[in-house]
Amino acid sequence: MPGGSRHAPRPRPADPGARPSQPPRTPPAAGSADEARIAEVIRPVVAAAGMELESVLLKAAGRRRLLRVVVDSDRGVSLDDAAAVSRELSGALDAAAVMGDFPYTLEVSSPGVDRPLTEPRHWRRAVGRLVRVTVAEAGVTTGRVVSADSDGVTLDVGGDPEARRRFRYAVLGAGAVQVEFGRQSHPQPELGATRDGH
Repeated sequence: MPGGSRHAPRPRPADPGARPSQPPRTPPAAGSADEARIAEVIRPVVAAAGMELESVLLKAAGRRRLLRVVVDSDRGVSLDDAAAVSRELSGALDAAAVMGDFPYTLEVSSPGVDRPLTEPRHWRRAVGRLVRVTVAEAGVTTGRVVSADSDGVTLDVGGDPEARRRFRYAVLGAGAVQVEFGRQSHPQPELGATRDGH
């Protein structure tokens, strides 16, 4: 057998007409404009369910988008409420095509106890809860919410009717509900439902 050298085959030149492999598509980063458009679509649906839209947060989560919607009402939000409004919101989002071509996960929940009390409705829903709030010219005050209306809040700062003080919203900072162990939670702790879209 005649001797000789062997050469590795040369690589074939790339086909100029071939398309380069495409990396997997990932959802674009969400912005406040996207969230505002989504809020416009879903706010009437939430209102029709007897609730108020508290917040909308949209962000990328791998190859999907995650849409977190927080709703609330004076009667609270049960798991059944969250599941029912989640179904309605999913249909409205798909019909309006505001989520784009990417699959998404929709999470509907109620506010947790760590939600700052910044609106009259927040204070109204915290009646019976112990809160901590900074009062203009008075400093930090802790008391139980006795009542709340469109003008202000009444706090029980000493445990008896004589210790009740009335504050206008204009002098209140953001209130923080204090967690009390052994006391029935009111309003409800954060509840929610999750659905996948597309």
